[in-house]
Parts: sequence; structure tokens; C-alpha cells
Amino acid sequence: MMMMDVQNKHIVVIGGARSGLAVASLLKRKGAEPFVTDRNELDPSVRSALTGQGIPFEQGGHTEKAEQADFAVISPGVPTQAPLVQRYLNSGQEVFSEIEVASWFNRAPIVAVTGSNGKTTVTNWLDHTWNLAGIEHHTAGNIGYAFSDTIDTAQEKQAVLLEVSSFQLDHIRSFHPRISLLLNITPDHLDRYDHDFNNYALAKFRITENQSSGDWLIYNYDDKTIAGHVDSLKKKEDAPRLLAFSIRKELSGIDGAFVRDQQIILTFNREEEILMPISDVNLSGKHNLNNGLATALAARASEIKSDVIRESLSSFEGVEHRLEQVRTVGGVRYVNDSKATNINAVWYALDSFNVPLTLILGGRDKGNDYRELVDQIREKVHTVIAIGEATPMIEEQLKAIVPHFKTAGTMNEAVRMAKRNAKRGEVVLLSPACSSFDMYENYQHRGNEFKKAVNRL
Repeated sequence: MMMMDVQNKHIVVIGGARSGLAVASLLKRKGAEPFVTDRNELDPSVRSALTGQGIPFEQGGHTEKAEQADFAVISPGVPTQAPLVQRYLNSGQEVFSEIEVASWFNRAPIVAVTGSNGKTTVTNWLDHTWNLAGIEHHTAGNIGYAFSDTIDTAQEKQAVLLEVSSFQLDHIRSFHPRISLLLNITPDHLDRYDHDFNNYALAKFRITENQSSGDWLIYNYDDKTIAGHVDSLKKKEDAPRLLAFSIRKELSGIDGAFVRDQQIILTFNREEEILMPISDVNLSGKHNLNNGLATALAARASEIKSDVIRESLSSFEGVEHRLEQVRTVGGVRYVNDSKATNINAVWYALDSFNVPLTLILGGRDKGNDYRELVDQIREKVHTVIAIGEATPMIEEQLKAIVPHFKTAGTMNEAVRMAKRNAKRGEVVLLSPACSSFDMYENYQHRGNEFKKAVNRL
């Protein structure tokens, strides 16, 4: 791992949310002189933490101080297109992501997970597996706990499990996972990539950039975009070892995980092992079977025994805000899938149900084509309730194909409307396909408001 000397370096941290505070604190501990700048007002808790550590900062806009640095560190919430970031890049100065900086001081092997959908579930599933195996580890990244916050204790741990987004991968140089997982790549966040899917895919592929033959890449064999990248990777002289997973095909001649006769099969060194029946996997849905196969392969690449992997796959209960069962009222199940912030995630959610549905959609649109959901909606959804800024677009694309189309001004109104339309044995599903920032702080806040509304019924 590259070790950058930050001693006495003046480093500007752009963005003062959770990861910005974490990396500024890390840099200060390592002898640097960080300065935090944010175009918005900083949270009072961040202000007091920075003041307590003697880290200078500015808020509510960037002054000239924000342009005087040896290099800049960017928070994932700050777009590369932001004028301040562009000034650094155009002047030939380096801009690094928080995970890159943290990796300079990390000594534990990294298991890194990326993908358009499922990365939070898989990272939590890995955490569950490592706990069952009794392996000391940190779980961090895009998942509530910044990588930088693990550093001073990471040396004592045997692994760091990281969820990483394309935004974090945009600005790496030496970030080097021992095991990387590429779950899937579908259109998402295209507003941050010049509405070019290829640019977005290339950002995801950077997870493998510094891997070599001593490392592992676990990848979705069924995803054509990823398969194309793996084909080109194979030509690299020092390519990582490959493990594929597929729920569509039996893999022959390559190592990985697949399904045959309703059984999960693991293949290592071309030797097959029947792991367990798919009916024993606790989480339902094809996407969760994919997530389980990826988790099993990461565990096996980390030399975790099969009985621990079986126990993990059969006992993991999923994550909050991802197909989370809230409660049943009058025979109607209410399900919180607030974390579904793109079309593909909603498609997977709908694919998990075989009963009539009321679907609550909407929020801040990220360049979605809601017509990709038409087949699933025609088959299962009798009512769509649109909320938030995306309402006009959803109405334009879906009103004609659903028996009942309604709009609601608040989550409470949407839930009450859903209750009037849903019958015993049906499901009311919040699966928004959009970001939450028009009405809420984040997807967790949106999911919690949905749960409060359901609990008020």
C-alpha cells in the first residue's frame, strides 16, 4: 500500500459531512494541516468536533483559502463537476477521495464491495459472516462509518469490510482491495457522469485498478457490462484471481458459485462442492440469491469454512430500509424499500412479490426511465402513488398503464391513500426509484417517515 507523507502538508477537505470530518481528523492525527470547506452550513456537531481538534473550517461558501493546498480531499457528496474541484483539477493539483487517503494508513486487508444495487446488503452480510466466523474486523465506507474512522484501530483487526460507491472510486490512486466484489452495473447517478453510462461503469471498474495476482475479484457473470470488463482484465499480465457468480447458468471450467437442481454449488480449483439448498437462504428474491452467492465467495476467498457460510446464508435477516417488513394492518403488509433509489432496485423489489401491490414511487429524479418498470407494473401493481419532485414525470410515463394513478403531497397522505386501496393479502410497497433530497435528509429519514405513517394507521 502506498504511504503518502502528509506531515505538515496543507490539505483542503471539500465537504464537511461525515466522511469529510473523519478524513480531516485522520489527517490532523497524522501531522497534516487540514482545512475544511463546505458550500453549505455545517452541522453543529461537526463544527464543535473541528473546533475541539483545532481544525480550521469555513461554511456557507468557498473563499480563496479553499484553493491554497498541497492537494484536496473530496467527500462523496461533492460532484467532480463542482467549480472548486474543477479549479484543482484544471491547475494540475491532485484530488483524492476519503477512501484513498484512509487506505494510505491502513494495514488490514480490504474486502471492498461496489455495484449499483445490493452493496449495502452484501457489506452487512459479510459483516454477519465475519462475526459468525469470529474474525476481528471493521465494517465501514459508504455504510454509516467512514473508513478514516477505523484507521487507528485497523492495525489490530484482521479485515476491513468496505462498501464503496462510484463517487469514492472516482478519485483513487493506490486504493487496493485484497478482495473486490462487483455486484452489478445498471444506470444510476448518470447526472454525475454526463449522462453517459460508460463513464459510470468505468468508475465502478476502478475497484480492480490496483489489484494483482495475489488478489481476488468476485463478479456477476450474468451482467454483460461486468463480463466485458472481466474479459479485458484477463489479458492483463498480473490480473487478480477471478470468482464468478451466476443464478442463470451453470458455470463450467471457471471457479465461482452457481445453482444446479435448487442447490448452491461452489467451485474452487475446478472442484465442486454442494453448499446448501437455495430454499435455506433466509432472504427471498433472486437478487438476494445473487447477494448470497457473492457473500459466500468472499467468505471462501477469506478461508472461512463452509459450515459458517451456511449458517450465515440461512440466518442473515437483511438491512433496514431494504425490503423491510414494517407491519401488517388489516391483512395488508407494508414494506419499506426506501433504499431503492434507482429503477433497477425497484424492478428487483417488484420481482420479489407475487401478490397485488400498491406502489409508492417518487422523490428527486436522477434521470430515470420509469417505463422500464411497465411489465412488472402491468403484472402486479394496481395502484401507483407518486410523491415528490418526480411526480409529473412518473405521471407522464406510468398513468396510462396502471388501473389507479394517484399523487400525494406527504408520506402520511400516501400511506393513508394506500390503505384505502389495498385489500387483505396485498402489499403496500414504498420503493421510490429516486433520491430523497427533495423532501428528506436521506433515504433513512424517508424510510423512517414511512414507518411512522404506517404505525399511525
